[in-house]
Amino acid sequence: MIVAAGGDGTLNEVVNGLREEASSVTVGLIPLGTGNDFARTLGLPTDVDEAIALLVAGHTRAIDLVRVTSDEVRYFVNVSAGGFSGLVDEKLTPEMKKTWGPLAYLRSAAAALPELRAYRTTLSLDNKESLTLSLYNVVVANGRYVGGGTLIAPEASADDGLLDIILIQERSTAALALLAAEVALGQHLSSDAIVFRRAAKVTVNSRPGMWFNVDGELVGNEPAEFTVLPQALQFVAAAP
Repeated sequence: MIVAAGGDGTLNEVVNGLREEASSVTVGLIPLGTGNDFARTLGLPTDVDEAIALLVAGHTRAIDLVRVTSDEVRYFVNVSAGGFSGLVDEKLTPEMKKTWGPLAYLRSAAAALPELRAYRTTLSLDNKESLTLSLYNVVVANGRYVGGGTLIAPEASADDGLLDIILIQERSTAALALLAAEVALGQHLSSDAIVFRRAAKVTVNSRPGMWFNVDGELVGNEPAEFTVLPQALQFVAAAP
């Protein structure tokens, strides 16, 4: 068993150390980070003693691992987001996390807002469907939460072999303000500003190139291909 004591970024480093050899070990998590978003998806306790008790109990759940290939190959378990989210992550410094805690994500979003722009984006889904749209954001989700508790993918499951893909289209400032309120309530999937799809594989190509963050860690702005490795990781979780 390998235990990550930290947040989503720490867990991401552990997952990338294991890569596709992940099936040979069990991974556990003590959520000590700023956001702890994947812990929310799995319903893990944030109390340290309770988290350790869960590790000792040793019940596991097979969850999906996601491989993203861009200018490098990276793996993740929670969420990757490109476009505006990539800019937000660029602005998010360790000092900001330390000072603002979970509110640091909102603070960095405010800092990135003047650089908001649309990306002409073509997506291929399972090599069956192709979409070309003007987008502010592409979210590729295995887990449900981002940014310290924002329910970005309300219907996502970490073990169904599918990615929940949320595309935020270019809209007016007023429409985006309404969308932000809907996202805060977890009611945005029905918005006409959103395109929602599910797929096991998605390729994203945009102009200009999108920077993607992968569980909070930045990867390059080349075309990106996301592929699910179904139930490839044994993760310590509460008994069903």
